[in-house]
Amino acid sequence: MRVFIRVQVASIMGSVADYAATILLTEIIRCPYLISNFIGNILGGTVQFNLCRHWAFKNTEGKMPVQAGRFILAFVGNLALSAAGVYLMTRFLGFNYIISKTFTSILLGVTYNYYVQKKYVFA
Repeated sequence: MRVFIRVQVASIMGSVADYAATILLTEIIRCPYLISNFIGNILGGTVQFNLCRHWAFKNTEGKMPVQAGRFILAFVGNLALSAAGVYLMTRFLGFNYIISKTFTSILLGVTYNYYVQKKYVFA
């Protein structure tokens, strides 16, 4: 349970970076929300990978390039699921992109991301 909580904290920290970039790019720089979402996801994923590797899973003995490669593969799945969730909820359900992103991020964080990182990336 302790690892699960740490992974969720790392996910929240990654989400803070993700949201900051997404909102800055969309609201200030006026990038389309899907591009902003993509860039925010990459920044958030980088933060989350480092926190999970060094703190949540404490798995710095594993080869970093192998872990990073696995993380990138898992992250591509996350990007696709995130983009689909944000698009569908924004376009077809009429939610604000931030609400769509929040719901999608929470759902992915406690399901897909946790299990893939535990069983594959940092196993």
